[in-house]
Amino acid sequence: MVNSGHLIPAQVTCYSGHTCAECPRSFTWESTELGVKEVKRQWREPGEKRFRVCTDDDRTFELCYDEGGGRWFATEWVSSSEKGGRDEQGSP
Repeated sequence: MVNSGHLIPAQVTCYSGHTCAECPRSFTWESTELGVKEVKRQWREPGEKRFRVCTDDDRTFELCYDEGGGRWFATEWVSSSEKGGRDEQGSP
């Protein structure tokens, strides 16, 4: 899988328990609300929480929560074989 582009601003609905932005539930992509079927991976980077998610329609996205700005960003992950290349793994 490869990252298809830059992170763009997104509206994300997420569960927040004892900390903010614990688990994304859905988000808006290209004017369409997509449900999060599964969080495949989550990790932290300085000032950010990142999530690799699978949507209800089996697409893969990376969601990034900017803790300092309180904003969400998203990018779609696409199989490089769909682009005519070999599959590669993107960021962590």
